Amino acid sequence: MAENEMEQNQPAEGAEAPRTEKPPRPAKAPKAPRAEKAEGKQRPAGEQKKGKKPKEADAVAEPAAAEPPPPPRLYVKFRQEIAPALQQKYGYTNALAVPRLEKIVISMGLGKAVTSGEKGKLEQAEKELAVIAGQKPVRCRAKKSVSNFKVREGMETGLKVTLRGARMYEFLDRVITLAIPRVKDFRGLDPAGFDKDGNYNFGFTEQTVFPEVDAAAVTFQQGMNITVVTTARNAEQGRELLRQFGMPFRESSKQDR
Repeated sequence: MAENEMEQNQPAEGAEAPRTEKPPRPAKAPKAPRAEKAEGKQRPAGEQKKGKKPKEADAVAEPAAAEPPPPPRLYVKFRQEIAPALQQKYGYTNALAVPRLEKIVISMGLGKAVTSGEKGKLEQAEKELAVIAGQKPVRCRAKKSVSNFKVREGMETGLKVTLRGARMYEFLDRVITLAIPRVKDFRGLDPAGFDKDGNYNFGFTEQTVFPEVDAAAVTFQQGMNITVVTTARNAEQGRELLRQFGMPFRESSKQDR
């Protein structure tokens, strides 16, 4: 009898077993609101949350932008004093027609040192010219061979620097106020050194007239030629422009004597 009851309780083959329903899960209790939010409290502006680093913008203040350098003294003088005076003197109706500086070219001839095999002089002169001009010079090469001077085509025989803008005005200021007063037995610049286009050429016999050059470290004296290129229409206007800048011209030139 017991075996028959067990067979009746077992499900038939191929029939699905009855599913037992699971009891429902108890509902979760709602979370209690935070004390700060519930009470409506707010953190002060400077307070940060724990465990968080302050932002870089808040921690490190941005550095102040560097101020641009002031314009050269001679440039300010030209705009405020020289240009109006020249415009009134020569009767220019357009302010852009007033003569002005265009560029300054500094050149050194080192052909003798190169042909004699002293290449160290070229490198030393290049360093001194860079200190004087505040700009790296360019090495000039010979365009053709000259047998009498022992010069071959392509040989480095000189140096030159072209100055424009602020460096041009600063160099001219140093020439007028520092270099020329250091020249021995100076009697004034030759006023006849202008060409028909109003450009002026003059030179120094030694580089030690510039205070930037260390006289104790100089091993040989080297002269230089300086060309001041202007937009003047003739020599008279170019001479008046440089005289307004303060160039010390003598009253009479060598040709007049």
